[in-house]
Amino acid sequence: MHEFKPPSDAETCGWGQAALVPKVIPRRRILAGISGLAAAAVVTACAPKRQPGAGSGASASTPLSGSSANSAALGKLTAGIDETQVWQEEFYKDLHRHPDVWPDEARTAAKIVRKLKEIGVDDVLEIGGGVVCIIRNGDGRKVLYRADMDALPGTEQTGLEYTSQEPGKMHACGHDAHVAWGLGAAALLVKNKGEWSGTYLGLFQPGEETGKGAQAMVDDGLVAKIGADRPDVCLAQHVLSVPDSGHVATRAGAVLSAGDVVKVTVFGKGAHGSMPNKGVDPAVLASSIVLRLQGIVSREIAPGDFGVVTVGQIDVGTAPNVISDRAELMLNIRAYDLAVRDTILKAVHRIVRGECETSGSPKEPLFETQSSFPLTVNDDGTTKAVTGAFRQAFGDERVHELAPIPASEDFSVIPEAFGVPYTFWGAGGFLPGTPTVANHSPKFAPALEPTIRTGTEAAVAAASAYLT
Repeated sequence: MHEFKPPSDAETCGWGQAALVPKVIPRRRILAGISGLAAAAVVTACAPKRQPGAGSGASASTPLSGSSANSAALGKLTAGIDETQVWQEEFYKDLHRHPDVWPDEARTAAKIVRKLKEIGVDDVLEIGGGVVCIIRNGDGRKVLYRADMDALPGTEQTGLEYTSQEPGKMHACGHDAHVAWGLGAAALLVKNKGEWSGTYLGLFQPGEETGKGAQAMVDDGLVAKIGADRPDVCLAQHVLSVPDSGHVATRAGAVLSAGDVVKVTVFGKGAHGSMPNKGVDPAVLASSIVLRLQGIVSREIAPGDFGVVTVGQIDVGTAPNVISDRAELMLNIRAYDLAVRDTILKAVHRIVRGECETSGSPKEPLFETQSSFPLTVNDDGTTKAVTGAFRQAFGDERVHELAPIPASEDFSVIPEAFGVPYTFWGAGGFLPGTPTVANHSPKFAPALEPTIRTGTEAAVAAASAYLT
């Protein structure tokens, strides 16, 4: 995301709907003294091409019927949020102090399970390293809201009083806020069951940063274990540096890029550094490849299309007077269009093979996909419904259009597994007039409030567009 600063290894967040009549939600005050937040200018970008059927799920072409609004009931959906906010903030700080990274998130999952049971959720499942709570409340549609819970490798430099106490780990992408939002939404829906009907599924996902967590839950039988509570629609949100804290931003169509991390190994012939003529230098070969790869986006992709080819890491040699026998390159590839993605990947293979042949490499290069994130394409109808619910909840001045984000997510794996539509939106994390820091920075520190409260309200508001 403009918000995300891709690290040098294989981890990326990198950062996946039919017309409804959203139910009316009275506008709520976020915090005393916070009203009047200025709208952040969201960077605009060229509209990407839509992928036929991508991100829409099998049922996307069959509109879900809208329900009549009940403003009196919806106005009470977030009753008790002041009390909920108190423990949410403490839970958030605890997660921030004690982050867990994939695949060692059992401690975080256990905390989530305990809190869900504490707030009165009876049906809690542990699936594929993640957690799913199911709140059944009579007849109606079924909504799944996903919150990811993993942290990142890295040393925190925020100076917060609740800074990470785990060496080499930190919540640099805001997933601690996501968990707090998900728990808060579940608590409010349990507390206010008299104001809605249907089924709410809160899914807490591991391993988003590696692109493996959503698939791990699917592989562990997510769809079968949910069974009759299969959702009609899936929702997710992410804390960002734009818009301002207290604001939300939505977008129909491609919102997050497809992302691939590819390790390329090219081979040379080892020799003494003083006798380069006796070997084939993989450092020179790798350098030629890096330069040639820069021509893919500038010369093989149409000017109106988006694509990224970054060589974030090169590993070659062991000593200054030794010509190594191989070099490894780590590539990060992004695109909003699957056809563009295919073009880039084919060009990478062609260029690498060509440069190896030109350099006299003694062996064929190796290509290994380290991670692969799907394209995230928000369903038009679902996005329209959720955006409408936000406008009713927050007012037009706090709802914005989100620019396409060149980061990647694995959220869409979940709705695709169920064959249902989805939408993914952003919530601001920084107060107006304060410095903003991109996700994945060691200094990433969203404002505690109104970020926690707004994200919780947004989760409830989005779900209320479907729950009768």
